[in-house]
Amino acid sequence: MVSEHDVIESSGNVFADLGRPDAEERNAKAAISRLIACEIEARGLTQVQAAELLDTTQPKISSLVRGNLSGFSMDRLFRFLTALGMDVRVEVGRAANPRHGRVLVGHS
Repeated sequence: MVSEHDVIESSGNVFADLGRPDAEERNAKAAISRLIACEIEARGLTQVQAAELLDTTQPKISSLVRGNLSGFSMDRLFRFLTALGMDVRVEVGRAANPRHGRVLVGHS
């Protein structure tokens, strides 16, 4: 049993730590949404302006920047990135653990 004072080291994926079966996808979506939100903020766009640029609605932008990503597919998030002038590169390789691959998101 874990007490309130015990410290448990994270795996680096909070969704995996919580035992979510879709942890890899959720973690990737969270990372991508942070990139989108940071770009919107860096450009000084309002949510209405961002929604127009990304061909969506202001409430969807609000959900995205708050991390409520249940209504967003990876494809949709990739389209948002490209609409913001960002390149998306997908690389596939052998996993270190042959039973379970990972989804990694990085930026340059």
